[in-house]
Amino acid sequence: MSVVHQLSAGWLLDHLSFINKINYQLHQHHEPCCRKKEFTTSVHFESLQMDSVSSSGVCAAFIASDSSTKPENDDGGNYEMFTRKFVFRPELFDVTKPYITPAVHKECQQSNEKEDLMNGVKKEISISIIGKKRKRCVVFNQGELDAMEYHTKIRELILDGSLQLIQEGLKSGFLYPLFEKQDKGSKPITLPLDTCNLSELCEMAKHLPSLNEMEHQTLQLVEEDTSVTEQDLFLRVVENNSSLTKVITLMGQKYLLPPKSSFLLSDISCMQPLLNYRKTFDVIVIDPPWQNKSVKRSNRYSYLSPLQIKQIPIPKLAAPNCLLVTWVTNRQKHLRFIKEELYPSWSVEVVAEWHWVKITNSGEFVFPLDSPHKKPYEGLILGRVQEKTALPLRNADVNVLPIPDHKLIVSVPCTLHSHKPPLAEVLKDYIKPDGEYLELFARNLQPGWTSWGNEVLKFQHVDYFIALESGS
Repeated sequence: MSVVHQLSAGWLLDHLSFINKINYQLHQHHEPCCRKKEFTTSVHFESLQMDSVSSSGVCAAFIASDSSTKPENDDGGNYEMFTRKFVFRPELFDVTKPYITPAVHKECQQSNEKEDLMNGVKKEISISIIGKKRKRCVVFNQGELDAMEYHTKIRELILDGSLQLIQEGLKSGFLYPLFEKQDKGSKPITLPLDTCNLSELCEMAKHLPSLNEMEHQTLQLVEEDTSVTEQDLFLRVVENNSSLTKVITLMGQKYLLPPKSSFLLSDISCMQPLLNYRKTFDVIVIDPPWQNKSVKRSNRYSYLSPLQIKQIPIPKLAAPNCLLVTWVTNRQKHLRFIKEELYPSWSVEVVAEWHWVKITNSGEFVFPLDSPHKKPYEGLILGRVQEKTALPLRNADVNVLPIPDHKLIVSVPCTLHSHKPPLAEVLKDYIKPDGEYLELFARNLQPGWTSWGNEVLKFQHVDYFIALESGS
């Protein structure tokens, strides 16, 4: 279970546990080490043989084999079978200290002249930076004033609810004081290289020959013999309907596909295969690449304008009474846009506003709660699709709880950029069981979910996982 503790205020989540409970297990067939034979690049994975890149450089082939028997090699001998389990790298959730400590935050603000924000009066703060004598006057713009006013409204909800959940985590040992588990010999974390730019692959795929109607159909990775090329993986929904983990290769990079998962690798200009999927979804989670100043400066990843986000075909993807969840930054411009423009344009009624609170392994906020720059929380706006005509609801005889106005999701964040915590378990009481679930702008896959995005396989890369010792 990813839910460690549940209180009236919300949930304390274990994101790492959620990933690892997916149980990424692969069965590998190979010859005994004593046999002398020419090296081969073919490797069997989970009743699945995955050939390396072909001579053309674009082939990722899958050949099914019966995992209940030992297959014979070319000399008539048997291969040995080993089970290899992959777990997500735990150091990627090793957040032992806040990104900015409260002490530093306090020293950076020597004087703070408070004025009445409700009257819209601009506030000036004299700030002296440590080691510099010069003082400078800061005049906040309207957006910053709105953000401070919003923070004032939700501050107590964030603080009180988070402290309750953190206390439970400390009592149970899930969270721990820093000195208890500090490893003095620990080495700096080395993150996997971003060796495969999926968004660039999506751009390249636009220049591939157009597929006909039949070729746009869903690609199912099944147990029977089948061959899949990289071109097959673009511009169509790919399903792993089996109970086994699969491995695919794109441009020489390997990605793990969890059981009962499906995905579409494309950008926003190529969403038609998702519409051709002929499914409507009971839950849609959206994590748009919001535009902000830091994104513009860094040019690390692309962002979408509000107009582009409004063009996402939610009305065609949503089932009756669909629950829509949108991740949003703390910029009030984006929050107002969702509530006043985006959701109304999709015939979605806002029903709740929740917050994700990011903490360290010892239960501290990753940023000071009152930091004027970055906050330790992000928002989620929940809404229900309002149907103009009365359509039959899926599983209409199943009762679900009404969605609370406010809840907290408290967790240690992944150090990878924009790897959001899973929502499946916190939403389960408010949605129909055995429904269809969709995540837009996803960067990872989940069992039971369809995921779409131009980086949809990013965090499925094998480099983010550790292969445990094999056993026969």
